[in-house]
Amino acid sequence: MSESTEEIVTLFGVICLGLMLGRITWRGISLGTSGVVFVALAAGHLGYAVPQTAGTVGIVLFVYCLGIGAGPSFLGMFLQRGRSLIMLAVCMIISAGLIAWGVAEMLGLSPGLAAGLFAGALTSTPALAAASERLPLDTEVAVGFGIAYPFGVVGVVLFINILPRLLPDRSRSTHGTNGNTPLDRSITRVLVDVTNPNVAGKRSRDLAIFAKANCQISRVMVNDKLQPPPASFQLETGQRILVVGAQCHIPEVVEVLGQECQDVDYVLDVERQHRRVVVTSKNVIGQSLKQLHLLSKFGVTISRITRQDVEFVPSPSEILQSGDALTAVGELRGLEQFVEFAGHRERTLEETDLISLLLGLTLGILVGHVNFAFGTLSVSLGLAGGPLLVGLVLGHMGHIGPIAGWMPRAARFLLSEIGLSLFLAQAGAQAGGQLFSVIQRYGVVLPLGAVIIVIVPLAVGVLLAKYVCRLGRLEAAGGICGAMTSTPGLGAVTSMVDSSIPSTSYAAVYPLALILMTILAPVLISQL
Repeated sequence: MSESTEEIVTLFGVICLGLMLGRITWRGISLGTSGVVFVALAAGHLGYAVPQTAGTVGIVLFVYCLGIGAGPSFLGMFLQRGRSLIMLAVCMIISAGLIAWGVAEMLGLSPGLAAGLFAGALTSTPALAAASERLPLDTEVAVGFGIAYPFGVVGVVLFINILPRLLPDRSRSTHGTNGNTPLDRSITRVLVDVTNPNVAGKRSRDLAIFAKANCQISRVMVNDKLQPPPASFQLETGQRILVVGAQCHIPEVVEVLGQECQDVDYVLDVERQHRRVVVTSKNVIGQSLKQLHLLSKFGVTISRITRQDVEFVPSPSEILQSGDALTAVGELRGLEQFVEFAGHRERTLEETDLISLLLGLTLGILVGHVNFAFGTLSVSLGLAGGPLLVGLVLGHMGHIGPIAGWMPRAARFLLSEIGLSLFLAQAGAQAGGQLFSVIQRYGVVLPLGAVIIVIVPLAVGVLLAKYVCRLGRLEAAGGICGAMTSTPGLGAVTSMVDSSIPSTSYAAVYPLALILMTILAPVLISQL
């Protein structure tokens, strides 16, 4: 077997084993794609190599898709509500960077090792990518990331469990009706037989339970067929309606309305009554669903919103953001009018514009190589910053000339995962040869440094949320998880609470945190 063939086999083998490792779940915690870096470290220690080009291509793909996904909501955060969450995220991330710098100075760590500890403690693979692109090939950045990452994942999850003691919330308990039993927040639909005479003649907006439970009536049974509710729809006894909401809230709504229909088969006319609409129009951005009056104007109900890969059932007060993917239910004519009013219909994976993708990547690489002079100092964005910046601008504007800035979620997710896997495999294998030498050189101080970098921003987040930003517990929990880019942490929150507030706060903070960490990692390197 030739050397090049062996490297390619190693590349795919490392990615495969790493993704398998990432799927292993322990008490709701898993490594995800980051499992690749741990397998790559082991492979590198054993003497296996991965093509250098794989890491370069991986960085460009990953950060470009990251920018495309974050672009629609990134700028909107500064123009809409959420200043408190922005302050929370900025202060937490800057404090983590300062602590990483202090730990590096005290322990005499190399810039690569310090940047790796910073990225791993905040579970930020974009920061790892940005740091790796700024450092020589024999850097220790992946070693630092591998050491700190487990502490970052576990630390946030443990912190979320003690947060109720640190940040009391007098409004209501953060636990559901089942005490400490995790709530099932998966979105489902249930056919309900309306039997309660007290709801007759009322609309869903007149019943507090719908707003409290964040549930929607998406269809009503007419002549044994499920149809979108008309603009003048009112509840009546004997009706059969389809209710959409979180599994843990559906029983509350059913209890108020009547009873769940048992053993009833129904078929949804998805193609004619359902659209996935991406919000890009100024007509709806910054407006709440209640203000838009979509049911009376278009006969359309918004049953779900996907924002930053977090899907939830919206309340009437939910404010729409650029890039939100809305699940709209209604008649064909009204749906088409709403698509034109709100943005454009989400395209399928087969309709991905590959020409725009390649042009965007090329433009990002060229921008990354432009040198910006500040007196005697000359800097460039590099392969991590250039594609990220172009992706952010394209994602926000929608297009630059012939280059489209929108990509179907499935395509963006796939390319992002491929890029991240390629990068982690190459970076981990490159650093694997130094793994044990670094551990022997520094010993237990590296894990201790990682723990400190995890704890300090969490403490800063709690203090700001409680005394400065005056955030509620649920909003603070989602914001803190977003600032730490901790999806396992968000999972821990949503398993304990009966509200969508943490998810929306997380989705608001997450893109800002990704961008700040990507910027701060090279800054940390330059100061060491």
